[in-house]
Amino acid sequence: MAKKRTQSEREESGKVRAVANAEDRATKPAPAPSAANDGMDVDAEMGDFEDPFEDEFESDEDVVDGDDDNMEMDEADDEDDAVEEVQVYLPGQALEEGMELKVDNSAYEMLHSLNVRWPCLSFDVLKDQLGVDRTKFPHTAYLVAGSQADASFKNEIYVMKMSQLAKTKYDDIEDPEDVSDDEADDDMDPILEHKILKHPGGVNRIRAMPTTTPGAPNIIAVWSDQRVVNLYDISTHVRSLDTPGLVAPTKVDPLFKVQHRAEGFAMDWSKVAEGSLVTGDCERQIKLTVATPTGFTTKWTNATAHASSVEDLQWAPGHASAFASCSSDGFVKVFDASAGKEAMAIKASNSDVNVISWNPFNGGNLLASGHDDGSFAVWDLRMPREPVKPGQTHLPAAQFAWHKAPITSIEWHSHESSMLAVAGDDNQVTLWDFSTELDDAPGATQSVFNGVAIPSQLLFIHQGQEYVKEVHWHPQIPGCLVTTAASGFNIFKTINS
Repeated sequence: MAKKRTQSEREESGKVRAVANAEDRATKPAPAPSAANDGMDVDAEMGDFEDPFEDEFESDEDVVDGDDDNMEMDEADDEDDAVEEVQVYLPGQALEEGMELKVDNSAYEMLHSLNVRWPCLSFDVLKDQLGVDRTKFPHTAYLVAGSQADASFKNEIYVMKMSQLAKTKYDDIEDPEDVSDDEADDDMDPILEHKILKHPGGVNRIRAMPTTTPGAPNIIAVWSDQRVVNLYDISTHVRSLDTPGLVAPTKVDPLFKVQHRAEGFAMDWSKVAEGSLVTGDCERQIKLTVATPTGFTTKWTNATAHASSVEDLQWAPGHASAFASCSSDGFVKVFDASAGKEAMAIKASNSDVNVISWNPFNGGNLLASGHDDGSFAVWDLRMPREPVKPGQTHLPAAQFAWHKAPITSIEWHSHESSMLAVAGDDNQVTLWDFSTELDDAPGATQSVFNGVAIPSQLLFIHQGQEYVKEVHWHPQIPGCLVTTAASGFNIFKTINS
């Protein structure tokens, strides 16, 4: 069973914010503030996208009827306390009494955070018409996310537009003369606009259907905790974010329902066979649903795809006929999509395999997997190496055990073939570059800090969120990442991503 992700961590999250750059490591301990929440004026009901600096925000709709401005966006800044000493920090280190971790904005091109009423286990980036490979600030991003509320009837789908996402790299600079005029122009408040769609049950996972058809509808698939995957058309909700006066309904009937015998998390849309959706549940079952001229239909069901819960599914990049799955039985498998038959099986871990990601480059030969023991691995599917002894795991091309808790999300960079983002329940999001190797010159040694060996491939450690559940690269803004956690959302770009 997917116990580590079915449990929604609803306790109020602490407000410790930590960022460690694995190269520069410039996190700054500072005296703890007297206020309980890093100086943030947080609603006791945790129902807002908050702005600790009371920045303006624009939205024509509340998250819950009757509340005042219920969605705001804030820049992830801490109080402007005087920094007495700069020390290096690595996750897991004990802090001295009276000290806290403070983000170093110079390690990020931008870093913004959003607080939400209910935790969102899952989200997806919506394709927009603003162009590809965007590098100029400020940025704009569109997301869709689903909630995990404390009661089934309270759950919602959020369709969001985040604009004026300016650079925050120079926010720690006190003297404005040290910042160029071009950078000063980026000193603006971020804006969040959103629309809401009521949803029956908690949202375990949500994915937007890729399409290359001009004018195609915005269709999303929503894995509900009520043993069903609901397909919705949110085109009106997306258009209303950019069309004054256009009202989006808060209740919409599903276009189609994929019924399962248990709830689940695994789900992925094909980028090649438009409208093809694979879904998997906690009772070993995988289904393929396809678009037809009149709607959607479930084409086939594999009732025993794994020996245990199906945790994640990923279509093979560039292929309409193959997808991969992973399971709490420790296996990663590749299936023939035409009939749902197994084509390859790899024993990836002796613990649950929680998530997988297929590298969109390299001909689809590399696949990454994240495990319940905190490790993750990269597999070359052209030549998976057999176990040394029967019953042991296969041998990956690379494996790392940096994280100290289950891996909850893993995704290859959308623009760089060697870069990978990994999130774990140890409140870390790590960035890795596999083109970086230890110098083979005589006398070269691995970096060590406070007795901890730092892998040469580890580029960056992002912290400040509790129970990070998903991380995605923005496919149209190179190097931009979005994360969701029990404590809200972050959208950021590091100096080396």
